[in-house]
Amino acid sequence: MTKMTKMQTCKIMRRSDCPVSYALEVLGDRWTLLIIRDLLFAGKQHYRQFLGSDEKIATNILADRLRRLQAAGIVKKGPDPKNRRAFLYELTPKGNDLAPALLELIRWAARHDPDSAVPDDYMRVLDGDRDQAIASLKSALGD
Repeated sequence: MTKMTKMQTCKIMRRSDCPVSYALEVLGDRWTLLIIRDLLFAGKQHYRQFLGSDEKIATNILADRLRRLQAAGIVKKGPDPKNRRAFLYELTPKGNDLAPALLELIRWAARHDPDSAVPDDYMRVLDGDRDQAIASLKSALGD
């Protein structure tokens, strides 16, 4: 199977034209947003780095989710210039556009989960000026 054929097998099967349904088709499993989180906030780029996350994703699931994210245009994969046998993963502009949504999910979880790991000072930033927090994150991402 060629790379293109593998990518085509990840095509999203749409149930409707509802935007929430589309978002869930692309992002709605337990691992996808964690991979995006690691790309956005933890600076992870290598396959092994994702495997080291606290959630302990299985290798077959990680490979599948990265392939799906590539097919959806959210992640791109390229060669690592420092190691010709390795690849780097990074968010595309479409993936970076998820930053505000992830910040809102973080904000929601921190408010409703007493065991959340979100620092209080970060919550003050999100609660105080979300637009500035989003602009700062986008600036750090190069948008």
